[in-house]
Amino acid sequence: MAKSKKKPDFEQSLEKLEELVETLEAGDLTLEQSLKSFEEGIALSRVCQSALADAEQTIKVLTEKNGQQSFDTIGTDELDD
Repeated sequence: MAKSKKKPDFEQSLEKLEELVETLEAGDLTLEQSLKSFEEGIALSRVCQSALADAEQTIKVLTEKNGQQSFDTIGTDELDD
């Protein structure tokens, strides 16, 4: 059986992205290293955005399936109850 290509874990991608930002902010990299790190950061950012969009869609489907309001339609006064 062929292995399916596993998506990177959101938490791992976010952690790596945070490490890249810290490294870039330190300013100790060469221009070439900085560009390579920046490119990797953009890719990781896209992975994280995709994972969050998938999670949001899942929540939307589950709440609509159960007849509940989505988070966007809940007023702040309703949260205080």
